[in-house]
Amino acid sequence: MPFLEVPAGTLRRIPQLLVGLFLCGLGDALMIDAGLGLGPWDVLHQGISRHTGIPIGMVVILVGVVLFLGWIPLRQRIGVGTVLNVILIGLTIDLLLLVPFEPSGLFARGAALLVGDVLLAAGAGIYIGAGLGTGPRDGLMTGLVARGLPLRTVRTAMELTVLVFGWLLGGTVGVGTILFALSIGPILHEVLKRCDRGQLVSETTEGDLDAATSGA
Repeated sequence: MPFLEVPAGTLRRIPQLLVGLFLCGLGDALMIDAGLGLGPWDVLHQGISRHTGIPIGMVVILVGVVLFLGWIPLRQRIGVGTVLNVILIGLTIDLLLLVPFEPSGLFARGAALLVGDVLLAAGAGIYIGAGLGTGPRDGLMTGLVARGLPLRTVRTAMELTVLVFGWLLGGTVGVGTILFALSIGPILHEVLKRCDRGQLVSETTEGDLDAATSGA
């Protein structure tokens, strides 16, 4: 079994993959600018960034690389989408955060949060639907599940762990964190039904799809 997986028709799926990854980065950047709370992993990324001075997008990349170490004993296969996920989302976040966009007032910040959340969820659906490999966070989770651990238990444990550590490090926890938790699964599922090229919807339950978005 090859460690690097290259599905048939990869070149035709690359544009879909790139659009999805860009939307994930754009959604993340908007939620960061809103300052009203982030998803669990981004709370951790932001906390590390605030303590180290490393730009948050670069932290996203570095955390992704570290998580790959957990793939080794789990024998997870790296896809083209996996590699691009690690690099492009973080770079997109840092580049977009250089744009002078600072929403002021609760309405403007709420709008940025809502748009960012939707774009992040939709981007995840588009990217995953390309069927070119999971992100490093998702791959670690699915690798543990493949070893017999309950999916929801693994998902909950991972999200709560990174959320608590991120909060202790100063990451932003708020209404955006709740919004992310409630919306990511339903939005992603609807998007996947329309652009799934890897047959994930036909092979995965809705609950599993919800869990598979924990790292986006």
